[in-house]
Amino acid sequence: MDTFASDQATIYQRPAQLLQNLIRFDTTNPPGNEAECIRYIDGLLAGAGIQTRILARDPGRPNLIARLAGQGNAPPLLLYGHMDVVTTENQAWQHPPFGGDLADGYVWGRGALDMKGGVAMLVAAFLRGKIESLVPPGDVVLALVSDEEGGSNLGAKYLVENHASLFDGICYAIGEFGGCTFYVGQKRFYPIMVAEKQPCMIEASVLGRAGYPSLSIRGGAMAKLAWILQQLDRHRTPLHITGVARQSIKAMADALPFPSNLVIRQLLTPKLSGGVLRSLGAKGEVFEPMLHNTVNATAISGADKLFVLPERIFLNLACLLLPGYSPDDMIYELHQIIGDDVELKVIYFEKLPAVSDMGLFDTLDKILREADPDGIPLPVLLPVPTDGRFFSQLGIQTYGFLPMSLPRDFNFWQTMHAANERIPVEALTFGADAIYKVLQRFGK
Repeated sequence: MDTFASDQATIYQRPAQLLQNLIRFDTTNPPGNEAECIRYIDGLLAGAGIQTRILARDPGRPNLIARLAGQGNAPPLLLYGHMDVVTTENQAWQHPPFGGDLADGYVWGRGALDMKGGVAMLVAAFLRGKIESLVPPGDVVLALVSDEEGGSNLGAKYLVENHASLFDGICYAIGEFGGCTFYVGQKRFYPIMVAEKQPCMIEASVLGRAGYPSLSIRGGAMAKLAWILQQLDRHRTPLHITGVARQSIKAMADALPFPSNLVIRQLLTPKLSGGVLRSLGAKGEVFEPMLHNTVNATAISGADKLFVLPERIFLNLACLLLPGYSPDDMIYELHQIIGDDVELKVIYFEKLPAVSDMGLFDTLDKILREADPDGIPLPVLLPVPTDGRFFSQLGIQTYGFLPMSLPRDFNFWQTMHAANERIPVEALTFGADAIYKVLQRFGK
């Protein structure tokens, strides 16, 4: 066996090197171009004697499916991750975003966190299972998909709508995001995603008097639009305490000393929650979307003439709804903020299950406590949608479980998608080992 072939045969032992190789494929979406990256992983799996299937609506945007046979004592487990990444346009990087550089104990590059780092962990654990002759409690299905950052039409959504039989019998999945260290005071937590928010797009139609800009027109559509944007910026939607949020905040409060535990518990009190969020500063940005339906203005149309005051302006509102809430709920809450004069229309909505299946949580909890006896796992609601929303249509409960032991001064959410995205080498090893233990223990 030549040196390169030997190196690739054991790359599962070096998830950092595997991630470096994945980053060097530029899979920026759009356009994606995930095919070469998928072929690379396909070669690694084939080299280990694993059969794969390549399925695609667009040949340049393929998806890979592989299966590790189990004992048949448990339902199959799904591992899934996406190969595309967001743009690096207009970002200044210390290291080339597609260089996969190893520097200062980190692997640098676009996708290091979202989510080629996670894919490296999943593939490393999957390969290890095959090469070390692991026979897991049930089959393990690996799905590496395209197009998550572009809406998943060519990836998870395509597979669910056209190849659902590949996922027959699966109850649980491991995907993004969760298991990354989060510090509150001196305590180290590992939030595990068990639910995610529902994406919803609402169009606001703003009417005003049209005319030529030489006239002093007051109260036009532009002025109304400015007022609406100010109102959305100044006011929160109402507090809603879902079951997952209550579990998460209670578990965190139980682990913290006084007075921090009292402050955290007050997040669940309607009259106190807003003040607590403000007092927490940047930490509050983590808790707020767990407790509120959120809305952000993203695009404006209908005002593109230089010398005409528009009569009607359309404002796109990107909303993320808590489990169990509907677009009608969101519209009601928006009207409380911006009034009833604005016409609101639902453009898009994806409904997700309101209740999470916690059947695998104890296994994941125990694995993390063994790896870090001082760490405290807890369930969490992810504030953004993932490919899990499509697999949920097949009755599959996703756990965001890509464990990363991160330094205290490393902010996962501020580093993901930003310039200088990177991940500690030790975090990759930590995650790959934890996921391998899941393959050994799920269903037991």
